[in-house]
Amino acid sequence: MNIHEYQAKALLKSFSAPVSDGHMALNAREAEAAAKMLPGPLWVVKAQIHAGGRGKGHFKEERAGEAGGVRLARSVTEAREMANQMLGSTLVTKQTGEDGKQVQRVYIEDGADIERELYLSLLVDRATSRVAFVCSTEGGMDIEGVAAETPEKIHTIHVDPAAGYSAYVGRRIAAALDLDGDLLKQCVKLMGALYTAFVEKDMALLEINPLIVTRSGKLHVLDAKIGFDDNALYRHPDVVELRDLTEEDPKEIEASKYDLSYVALDGDIGCMVNGAGLAMSTMDIIKLYGAEPANFLDVGGGATEEKVAAAFKIITSDPKVKGILINIFGGIMKCDTIAEGVIAAVKEVGLSVPLVVRLEGTNVEKGKKIIAESGLDVIPADDLDDAAQKIVKAVKG
Repeated sequence: MNIHEYQAKALLKSFSAPVSDGHMALNAREAEAAAKMLPGPLWVVKAQIHAGGRGKGHFKEERAGEAGGVRLARSVTEAREMANQMLGSTLVTKQTGEDGKQVQRVYIEDGADIERELYLSLLVDRATSRVAFVCSTEGGMDIEGVAAETPEKIHTIHVDPAAGYSAYVGRRIAAALDLDGDLLKQCVKLMGALYTAFVEKDMALLEINPLIVTRSGKLHVLDAKIGFDDNALYRHPDVVELRDLTEEDPKEIEASKYDLSYVALDGDIGCMVNGAGLAMSTMDIIKLYGAEPANFLDVGGGATEEKVAAAFKIITSDPKVKGILINIFGGIMKCDTIAEGVIAAVKEVGLSVPLVVRLEGTNVEKGKKIIAESGLDVIPADDLDDAAQKIVKAVKG
């Protein structure tokens, strides 16, 4: 689960991280009021969407102007005008794709006197099963370019889970960021606060880009992006309250109601599979034969007919889907349950695209019989390779 920048900064501030003063606004009037509460003479107006690269992004609407989603205002009136231009407009960045995201709120923040821009993030390194600090002296909007062109400028420092964070870890980070003297002391303290926040709130990602050094010699969190481990949200009702459903794919929201593991993708072949590993393999083989999956969907091992029907309806609600591949290996999940669920969904929403079904495992013959006698226009498949070839052929005509 992701949250907005203004929410992330409020959370980090509660752990004593140095952040700028700012206020969220939903309309131009609120933006003006927010700007008046800040001293100036420089205000920063930031579009709030769940995507990075806002500063280099562009708006689809002409009224929003050519500047990106992060702008500098030098008066309260100018801050109001910028907010008014952004609100309701669609911001396109590298992370949103060409569809972009509509800006429904802005963040008005006090300007900062920047001397240096640094990069910092915390994440769980799956290779080592440890929390890692990733840092670079090359902070700013194009960290992806730094990673691609000069990877030696990016440093990764792991934290031993048995020992936890220590001043030694902070000093290593300070050295990687070329910080000394009082800035080194600030770095050690700040890294400890960020590590505590990361662990206590079960974060999956905490990214600060940029972390700045001000001209007065202070470390300051200028931007913040936080994602949480969905599996740990039950422990954090305060975090769940921060969820903004308007920033999420409606299909993913619907899937969460049925405890389905669903992620929307950009392809045109819908997939319904049981088991994350088999789902990944299914997507891989679709790509192998020259097509792209429209989603990741794991219905789980103990899915009911209701869940299967819901999953099928979610897939068919995606206008990009030109064909559907159902790939089930029945263990706990029985093939006849899948068959009954699919039939129930088709009767309700109809079937306007090719459907390939591959069933194997528990009650497979019963499942195949149910589908065969249903009268549905289904293309049967013997194995995964056969299924992938058939659905790609059906979609590509």
